[in-house]
Amino acid sequence: MMVELFWLGILLLLYTYFIYPILLYVVGRRIDSEVSEPSFWPAVDVLLSAYNEEICIKERIENLLSSNYQGKLRILVANDGSSDKTGEIIDSFQDERVVAYNFSENRGKVAVLNELVSKANAGIIVFTDANTEFTNHSITNLITAFSETVGGVCGELHIYEKHKGQNSDGLYWRYEQFLKKKESGLGALLGANGAIYAIRRELYQPLPLDTVVDDFCIMMNVKKQGFDTIYNDQAQAYEEAAPTLSDEYGRRVRIGLGNFRALVANTWALSPFVGMVSWCFWSHKVLRWFAPHLLLAVFFSNLFLLNQDLYRFSMALQVIFYAIAFLGIRAINRGIKVNKISAIISFFVHMNIAIGHGFIKLFSSNEKGAWTRTARTGETK
Repeated sequence: MMVELFWLGILLLLYTYFIYPILLYVVGRRIDSEVSEPSFWPAVDVLLSAYNEEICIKERIENLLSSNYQGKLRILVANDGSSDKTGEIIDSFQDERVVAYNFSENRGKVAVLNELVSKANAGIIVFTDANTEFTNHSITNLITAFSETVGGVCGELHIYEKHKGQNSDGLYWRYEQFLKKKESGLGALLGANGAIYAIRRELYQPLPLDTVVDDFCIMMNVKKQGFDTIYNDQAQAYEEAAPTLSDEYGRRVRIGLGNFRALVANTWALSPFVGMVSWCFWSHKVLRWFAPHLLLAVFFSNLFLLNQDLYRFSMALQVIFYAIAFLGIRAINRGIKVNKISAIISFFVHMNIAIGHGFIKLFSSNEKGAWTRTARTGETK
């Protein structure tokens, strides 16, 4: 039994992280999404929920106002009960395209998004974050990807390190971008980059207030209604990575919690009757979310097999792997330089610890979607 558990865990981990991307490349490499300029430019409402973002909210709104989009554009920005000057800053804009909402209570991002969508009147709504930067063409390129069958478009998010830290978020995002592009070509794009995506307003379904990964659930709801969701790498956004792994940990725990809630909310995508969507959902999402469980299964099943040389060797490899990870995490959080391999291993283990922590919180938390900001370079905690 332990032998089977050990090798099943190894196989599933190799499949979700390595074999699946290779298969996706093989079956999806000749499939590309075509986009063309629409015959008219629909009205667009950009929705932005902000909490304690005084350090960047002014620049973010100015960035959105600099868009070269040719149709009618509004920016609906909400202050979600911030304790800093976010509310004052959004109220200071005199441009009629900026519609500010100041909420005194911190209700959480999902509650605010539900309300902002109810106040939107444009045919297309664009979702973004306060710490993101669009190019001048981002909104235009999102809109050009819509057609009669397309209900949602995900743009491409670039993660950069302002001062060349050792958080491997940027590398992980490039890996995720590859998967999203290939899945989009198969008609099986799952979720979106929360920093840059757009949907048809009539397809928005209000989310439960305990939703954490709102971007994933919003796009999955669009897909569930029978519309295509596609990836357009010409619509680009930029976001700074957290300077250390510890700064990123809380966000990843919340995402881990949100992933498991999203699994419960999207069991329809597990059915093989939904075709490629099911294959991609199982391969890209479900197995990845349960990677912490698989890693534990491999480790503890290995403990029962130490009477054989092969498994003594595999245990030694695991001990070395985790030693590199924990020493690397410690060094990175102290600002000590580590090599690239150590940085990747540290990021992988740190990410899966956070996902596992999120799974535990699934049974011990009633978190409603209020958030804590992730520290950025130059900020004090």
